[in-house]
Amino acid sequence: MLYIGEPYTSGQKFGIIKIFLNVFYAYQGYQYTSSDSKQYDGRLYPSHIPTSSVQKAVLALGSGVAALKNPYRHDMVAVLGETTGQQALIKLRDRMRNDPEGYTILMYVSFRPRIRLSTLDLTRMSALPDGTFGREYLRFLKENKVTPDTRADVKFVDDEELAYVMQRYREVHDLLHTLLSMPTNMLGEVVVKLFEAAQTGLPMCVLGAMLGPLHLSVSRLQLLVRSLGPWALRNGSRARCVLSIFYERRWEQNLDELRHELNIEPPPVDLIPSSKNSFSNS
Repeated sequence: MLYIGEPYTSGQKFGIIKIFLNVFYAYQGYQYTSSDSKQYDGRLYPSHIPTSSVQKAVLALGSGVAALKNPYRHDMVAVLGETTGQQALIKLRDRMRNDPEGYTILMYVSFRPRIRLSTLDLTRMSALPDGTFGREYLRFLKENKVTPDTRADVKFVDDEELAYVMQRYREVHDLLHTLLSMPTNMLGEVVVKLFEAAQTGLPMCVLGAMLGPLHLSVSRLQLLVRSLGPWALRNGSRARCVLSIFYERRWEQNLDELRHELNIEPPPVDLIPSSKNSFSNS
């Protein structure tokens, strides 16, 4: 039992933050989905939860603490990204607008492309030849037992177009694992996060790239510092904007050709030696 005047322990502080977030979600979910309300509720897109600057600050603090405590809390990482990424999202949106293919993606206002199991033709993709982007992406999903449907819908970005940019970033994450030939273990995730930090400038990516290495063993940390880290940062900063690619039209493209088009060079170390999803030696 906690008495008034007693200092909070770290566990109690974390519990209070979780309670606040749960109450906030429940209240906002009721407020903005009530069938009795006939008035405009301020939502800019179906999953939108309008928030004030103060609410965003509290959410950023709470989700940041939760994400630091457990980096695998993807829901907290998502909230942190949405409440701290406004300026980075504007820059990403502008890069997409200035890219012919990226502009085409943004132009489909009523039917912007989404990467979901419901939008993927799995039968067709599984029939593609080895080495094609679609076949290797499907192999990645199966071998790592992951699905694009686990990516949460954006809620706290107060601009419809910027919300889509954030959503696109989330759904492209697994495609980056395929493009970079990185596994889903901690080292692979940190390498991808370093690439994303240099590519997007999103604060949550920068934070993940800084704190992720703390969870690595000494040998893997050395590998990251000496080779994979510099490679990821260099390629992330020089590559074409990865959000500007209409991946849904690229499944049949050779994976190495797509990497060359994006200006992504082979990694210095092959972390998936047994996988067919690797850079060619040509």
